Amino acid sequence: MEHLHLTSNPFALMLDPGAVFLAIEQSERLSRLKSRICRPLDKPLGVPASDTPSEIDLALDAAFETAFETE
Repeated sequence: MEHLHLTSNPFALMLDPGAVFLAIEQSERLSRLKSRICRPLDKPLGVPASDTPSEIDLALDAAFETAFETE
């Protein structure tokens, strides 16, 4: 009964991470889930990253510098 009470209280679980892992391992609902690994960030983007600043970056930098110049 204590284990059920502990796992139903999210604040108690924050204090006892071991109980979280135990609850995950013993969960029948989680074991029935179908899983697949999706890695969308592993795919390269269409635009390659560049080390040189773009025209927009340079314009923003110039605008920022002129906006905060002190006389």
